Amino acid sequence: MVSETETSAIGNALVVLGAAGVVIPAFARFRISPVIGFILVGLLVGPSGLGALAADYPWLEHVTIASTEDIALFAEFGIILLLFSIGLELSFRRLWQLRKLVFGIGAAELFLGGAILGTAILLFRDQSAASAYGLGIALALSSTALVLPIAGTKSAVGRASFSMLLFEDLAIVPIIFVLGAFAPTATGDSAELLLTTLWQGAVVVAALAIGGWFLLPRIFAQAARAKDPELFLAASLLVVIVAALATAAVGLSPIVGALLAGLMIAETEYHEEVEAITAPFKGLALGVFLISVGMGLNLKTIAAQWPQLIAAVVGVVLAKAIVTAALLRFSGLVRRGTAAEVGLLMASPSETTLIVLATALQAQLISRSTAEFWQLVTAIGLTITPLLARIGHDVARRIEMRTGDVRTEETPEGRTVIVGFGRVGHTVAELLRQHGRPYIAVDADIDTVAAARRDGFSVRFADVARAGSLDKMGIEHAQAIVLTMDDPVQQLRMTRQLRRKYPALPIISRARDADHAGALYQAGANDAVPETLESSLQLAEAVLIDLGVAMGPVIASIHDVRAKMRHDIMTKGKLEQEPRIRRTRRHAAGEESL
Repeated sequence: MVSETETSAIGNALVVLGAAGVVIPAFARFRISPVIGFILVGLLVGPSGLGALAADYPWLEHVTIASTEDIALFAEFGIILLLFSIGLELSFRRLWQLRKLVFGIGAAELFLGGAILGTAILLFRDQSAASAYGLGIALALSSTALVLPIAGTKSAVGRASFSMLLFEDLAIVPIIFVLGAFAPTATGDSAELLLTTLWQGAVVVAALAIGGWFLLPRIFAQAARAKDPELFLAASLLVVIVAALATAAVGLSPIVGALLAGLMIAETEYHEEVEAITAPFKGLALGVFLISVGMGLNLKTIAAQWPQLIAAVVGVVLAKAIVTAALLRFSGLVRRGTAAEVGLLMASPSETTLIVLATALQAQLISRSTAEFWQLVTAIGLTITPLLARIGHDVARRIEMRTGDVRTEETPEGRTVIVGFGRVGHTVAELLRQHGRPYIAVDADIDTVAAARRDGFSVRFADVARAGSLDKMGIEHAQAIVLTMDDPVQQLRMTRQLRRKYPALPIISRARDADHAGALYQAGANDAVPETLESSLQLAEAVLIDLGVAMGPVIASIHDVRAKMRHDIMTKGKLEQEPRIRRTRRHAAGEESL
């Protein structure tokens, strides 16, 4: 029989999945961030929303969640998957390039912002110095779970935001230990525990990095050879969970382990495939976290203390925005508009603020009522993060227009993308390389990829049959895409998808015959080349010449066959003009280009 606990867990899962199915498409239709939708759903189905009526209306128990603790594990796993996906987009080389932002601006933003907020709390909220500055540091933290999905990691705004957020994530453990050291019941062992955690953490991180360097390529190579998506997903989740548990075992945050796991996989050739496989789970798990934030909003407390809450939220947002923008601007590392946008984007408290508040409460540095007040401030701040991001974007544009300091993001060099690296793809890549044209090829066979890379070709592992795989290849900047795989159905499907998403992208595809070529043209291909045409014509030409037929009639016959093929493709593809089917002139035979 199913226990009451299992029934409750299944019911909570149904509520979350149902909310995701309604919120994401509804808010996407109106171009509103789903972040707000998930938080509002959490408020609606939580204990202070419809859950408060469950005692009078028992049927509401099936569409509400009684406590945030019921989904806390899923929410934490959502943050872990988010940090893992962020690590996949980075690399150790990029982290080294960002070191000034991470340990310079990141540290200054956290401690200066914490000092200013702590001083304000000390003056206006009747707290002890330890409590006030502990609250200040907690509120100075910014939301990794919300900021990075909005800003990304590749733009100037994303790089600056990520750098500061990374330092904050690394600083969580020292902050928690320092709060414990200031507790009234502290034993004096906190400093020793902190040092122990730091050296043990360093050992674990080094062990994970070294182990990952040797083991991950082999693990994912076996998964790639099996060509089983479930095995790839299982390997990815195994790496994330092991890294998160390893760092948590020595007192570090599990999100540090998740980020490290992503960084290690990012150094392999499988990172695009892993990112495409785990993306749906990350979005759903993040939705669970946001629902838990909404469930933490208590409407009665908000109604009773709304003036103080509004004042606190406005004060925190203004202080953090000014500090962050000023530090970035005076550092000279970013432009004015970027500094303003990052300042507003980072102005809200963080999900980790809730962790620090819980630690301060446990250490008896703050009262329960104080913790609940600042938890509400944090939840409200998280709710308005998308709004602050939009305001920051508009402010940045106005600054750029007024000062002429227009932001210019680096645009990746356009290149040709070759899908499939069999004999046809190999030939196309060889000719592009001979003419100095940049290209990138993808193939789903890891042995083919490994052999091609040994021969000096630029080839990556990716299964293009999986949604989202090609998006990781920079298709939006591609000069052209060449479909060379021997799968007519997949070629048609990809051609339709690419044409719908990238209307101006030149698409050249291998075709099986005239019927297939016509279908490809209808699907949106710019060129479709029947694979049997040239070999058939060359064989016929060789036979006729060996039989003594004059070159002139042979060329005329070949011309007629080409014309018929063009007409067939034009008819079957319903084209307004004849397709381009021709071959380069062969000087030895005196044949002209047709």
